[in-house]
Amino acid sequence: MFSNPILQSALILGGVGLFFGFVIALVNRKFRVWEDPRIDTVEELLPNTNCGACSQPGCRAFAEALVAGEHQPSDCTVMSADAIEDVAAFLGVDAGEASKRVARLLCAGGRKEARRDADYAGFDTCKAATAVAGGGKGCNWGCLGLGDCEDACLLDAIYMNENELPVVIPEKCTACNDCVETCPKDLFVLMPIEQKLIVQCRNLVHGDAAEAMCSVACNACSRCVADAQPGLIEMVDNLAVIDYEKNELAGPEATARCPTNAIVWVEGRQFDEGSSKSERPGPVNTN
Repeated sequence: MFSNPILQSALILGGVGLFFGFVIALVNRKFRVWEDPRIDTVEELLPNTNCGACSQPGCRAFAEALVAGEHQPSDCTVMSADAIEDVAAFLGVDAGEASKRVARLLCAGGRKEARRDADYAGFDTCKAATAVAGGGKGCNWGCLGLGDCEDACLLDAIYMNENELPVVIPEKCTACNDCVETCPKDLFVLMPIEQKLIVQCRNLVHGDAAEAMCSVACNACSRCVADAQPGLIEMVDNLAVIDYEKNELAGPEATARCPTNAIVWVEGRQFDEGSSKSERPGPVNTN
């Protein structure tokens, strides 16, 4: 019918395109998943740090969970109080109350306190040092002080102090979990900021052997267990373990007779004399 081959090709391709366009439009109409338009607006109100502190993989997923009623605005630990109220007002929901969580380091054995058995001279990372005989530190459980956590923290909430220990800035920490995942010694934990009683040691060795490795190691003397409220602390594998389900019973009296300062009552930042406060009551008469 058409003698022009170019015209024939154009018509055939046009017909095929129209056919598949019709099929795609039909399938889209049949299987399209409706999305609440409020999600886009909520996402714009969020900080878009995609830090994961809210337990969602990113701000978009958190916005979807907010619109679905699966989270409260206060579950975002990065937003300011005013921003949380803005999201709550837009969605017409209660802002909620969330306990701020921060990362805490369960080791106080820095360069001044912990013995070194060898000098590590490899790649300047904790992960690499751990792979080489544990990094040369006398305590195999201790912080290596090479700053992997500082590098992993995208919000600059961690810095290394002069004693080669990481200091967490509570005001900047969003409990994103990056430092927890990065530390090869599993020394970081996320905990509510009101949990102030902390055992800053993971050493499982008993008595003098533990202190020979690090002057601030828990030596399993059990004095904190005796001084704390009943059931708050127990000794597990030569290490004091706090039951945070009973945090309302916690107080600085548990630190009173610790001979090595392995257990502390922390206000603010750890290991930073300028802005932290570890409260210890006066000496206790044990006679």
